[in-house]
Amino acid sequence: MSNKKWMLYGANGYTGELIAREAQKRGLKPILAGRNQEVISSLAKELGLEFRIFTLESSSFIIEALTQVNLVLHCAGPFSATSEPMVGACLASKTHYLDITGELEVFEYVRRQHELAVKRGVMLMPGVGFDVVPTDCLALNLKKFLPDATHLKLAFDAEGRPSHGTALTMIEGLKVGVRIRENGVIKSVPFAYKVAEIPFLHGPKLATTIPWGDVSTAYYTTGIPNIEVYKTFGKTDITKMKLLRPLKPLLGTEAIQHYLKSKIANNFRGPDVVDRMNTKCYIWGQVTNGIGQTKEAHLVTPNGYVVTVHAALGVVEYLLNYEIEPGVKTPAAVMGEHFVRTLPGVELKIE
Repeated sequence: MSNKKWMLYGANGYTGELIAREAQKRGLKPILAGRNQEVISSLAKELGLEFRIFTLESSSFIIEALTQVNLVLHCAGPFSATSEPMVGACLASKTHYLDITGELEVFEYVRRQHELAVKRGVMLMPGVGFDVVPTDCLALNLKKFLPDATHLKLAFDAEGRPSHGTALTMIEGLKVGVRIRENGVIKSVPFAYKVAEIPFLHGPKLATTIPWGDVSTAYYTTGIPNIEVYKTFGKTDITKMKLLRPLKPLLGTEAIQHYLKSKIANNFRGPDVVDRMNTKCYIWGQVTNGIGQTKEAHLVTPNGYVVTVHAALGVVEYLLNYEIEPGVKTPAAVMGEHFVRTLPGVELKIE
């Protein structure tokens, strides 16, 4: 095992704690970090790990903490608020950066740091969890089966409830609305822009376009210029989304954001161990080329949080033991299209 040191920031959060416990089982020994001293110190003592306490408000404090490690796995969302200070500190301290975001705006922000990352000898890889790792690998598999693909569609049906952090991220996403990629350019479109019946392995379900980060990552991994991402919703929910279209400017205001976030404070605690073990995620992908040829593929994965734990630590283990090429990377571009198949409980079917 490598003697490189790495840090897990946000270990006090729902997903961060899951990753910390699994990392300790694997003998990976991260330095646990975050701003909640009571929770971080207690978890570190229980797991026999080092810990650091610092916020992301002072760049000098972050840089000082990161100079002690080769790699940081950032798990403190919403990443729209936390990624920029952590990425900036990683570039300054020459520390490789991973996170578990799914936020499109974060991927695009990090992508703009590519030249600086290469210059500093730093690798930046956002999105090493669910849903990006499965979709990134699925998209690259499909691209290799249809190399001249011009259009990519991805769709999810995820069982189980979200954690508090994921719910906050969803509220943050209301600021930007729905996004697709058209002719290589990200385009804003109305809520419930497109509705389709998706042929999942467990049966067809209604889904609508969402602004998830795959619109960004799948493009950089495959080069496919037209990308749409869908998630399953009931007819009533889709109707409500359409009714929200005129209200979009209000949804991003500070007052509305604060109100919505206060409502979820006590209602989203993430799935317990029974829920995580008994829920699955179904993912469908389709590529199409200029003459109408198509290729489809399906993934069935464990609960998204289970996928995030194993995917993130799989990337950490790889980067601790192999030479790292600097620059902004996507998971499949570094780990390969078959990485998702190495994760426990994942099934891939290509038609």
